[in-house]
Amino acid sequence: MNIVFSADQLKEVAEQILAQNPKKIILFNGEMGVGKTTLIKELCKALGVEDATSSPTFSLVNEYDTADHKIVYHFDFYRLNKETEALDMGVDDYLYSGNWCFIEWSEKIASLIPDEHSVVTIELLADGKRELNLV
Repeated sequence: MNIVFSADQLKEVAEQILAQNPKKIILFNGEMGVGKTTLIKELCKALGVEDATSSPTFSLVNEYDTADHKIVYHFDFYRLNKETEALDMGVDDYLYSGNWCFIEWSEKIASLIPDEHSVVTIELLADGKRELNLV
């Protein structure tokens, strides 16, 4: 899936991503400030998360419950120095839980990512819109 969108279309973009039936582990790639966290917030809403969501930059992972009692994990590995830090926090338990796992800066834990995953890449275009590619 490849789409170009503006910020006011995020809700529809999140719904389109979920309609593609992606793997439950989704890696989000793109430059800092391109809107990865904002898109993940919309995906959480689309999945039924009613609580406020935020970037887990300092905590590394945030856990959210959906209205139908499922769990969504949001990771931000930007501050990670070594993969062993992710292992120390029990990342394997999260990744193999069967729950949604949205991961920013996944390149920091590249060898730990399960084979079964999807990738969302977001790029900022010259006109301020974003181009999203889901594989």
